[in-house]
Amino acid sequence: MHASVGDMLLVHGRVVGQQDRVAEVIEVLGPDGTPPFRVRFEDGHETLMSPGPDTVVRHRTRD
Repeated sequence: MHASVGDMLLVHGRVVGQQDRVAEVIEVLGPDGTPPFRVRFEDGHETLMSPGPDTVVRHRTRD
């Protein structure tokens, strides 16, 4: 998995009824855009994250 600052991570809910969560990549700590990532969730919570198979990267559009 590769991401850049500004990309969004879509984390799918793991159990029935759990909603998907969206986080913005604010820092890439691994080499060449690989995890771990420092992310900020919609509610303002920040954490380090090494995404698993339930996560999709939504690359920001480059103008």
